[in-house]
Amino acid sequence: MTAGTHAADATDVPVLRLGTRASLLATTQSRHVADAITDATGIPVELVEITTDGDVLTGSLAQMGGTGVFATALREALLRGDCDLVVHSMKDLPTAPYPGLTIGAVPPRAPQRDVLCGPTAQTTLDGLPEGAVIGTGSPRRVAQVLRRRPDLRVRDIRGNIDTRLRKMRDGDYDAIVLAEAGLRRIERDGVIGEVFGLDRWPTSAGQGALAVEIRTVDLDGPIGRAVALIDDAESSSRALLERAVLRRLEAGCAAPVGISVTGLAAESVFVAEVYAPGGDRTVRAQRALRADLTSEGERESVAADVVAELLDGGAADIADLPGTSR
Repeated sequence: MTAGTHAADATDVPVLRLGTRASLLATTQSRHVADAITDATGIPVELVEITTDGDVLTGSLAQMGGTGVFATALREALLRGDCDLVVHSMKDLPTAPYPGLTIGAVPPRAPQRDVLCGPTAQTTLDGLPEGAVIGTGSPRRVAQVLRRRPDLRVRDIRGNIDTRLRKMRDGDYDAIVLAEAGLRRIERDGVIGEVFGLDRWPTSAGQGALAVEIRTVDLDGPIGRAVALIDDAESSSRALLERAVLRRLEAGCAAPVGISVTGLAAESVFVAEVYAPGGDRTVRAQRALRADLTSEGERESVAADVVAELLDGGAADIADLPGTSR
């Protein structure tokens, strides 16, 4: 069946309802997906705002089970029929299958990297004074900061991007670590200082990618066909490979694990690192990828190989990886 036929079939839906959190980043990402679907199919897409536990609770994200707290309410709303699809930041999406739901598309991926935001656009990690306070809510980023600068102090931080930037400007933190993708999506990239290269600072599995989730029963119907038109094969295969490694480690999206695929399709490199919480020990696995990894079997084979190398290197000895006991 041709793409044109798929688009014609998708227009059987008069309107699509996209469930989203109410934050600026969430609604910006959701509107991007909505516009892409409308451009591909002609179907209007309306946003339906949904409040999640992560939006109202004030504790540490790591203590609440990680960023997966943002996904639960969206998924429950989708299963109830309050909306037809939801959009997640893939790095925040738990890797375990969710009964009744499936990822229908991964649009073209934004930059995967982490960045340092400080008082000026020239702020670098090495340029900060001894004892400077760094803000992050991610155990992975804590370990990565301390690996490079064990003399720094790292403190938990909560809130959306603008809230975190305000806390830094108010003097609560000397600098904060954020995802480049989110800053660029909401046009806050003027605050970016150092950009951390993925080779030495791999990020969360799926970082920079969006996951468009739908009900499994809709996968082969008009909703699934409409959503599939915005899928980007390379973005999808790479992000799903990263998630396959995380799932096999049973580490969770808040674990001190960095996983990234970089480079061009024919010369891409896969890097996975597991960190001790204080950043003093690291176990690393690296692979050159020659296949496009569009099939689940190919991804699972690579993931199994990488996880075996990490475990043989002692990853389970330095980090809490509940699924890796031998």
